[in-house]
Amino acid sequence: MPIVTIQQGPRDTELKRDLVKRVTDAFVDAYKIPAETVQVWIHEVPADSWGAAGKLIADK
Repeated sequence: MPIVTIQQGPRDTELKRDLVKRVTDAFVDAYKIPAETVQVWIHEVPADSWGAAGKLIADK
């Protein structure tokens, strides 16, 4: 059973719903497995807990 973990900043529920569907479909297509065997975990990180290029994302 594939488990896909996605780390990202907060997103709208509808966008996450679409992402989970597309990721699942990609695994079904690539591995020829049932959709029921694919799990997608979304870990959302607040902008004040994520940094890039030496700065918090919240400060950009």
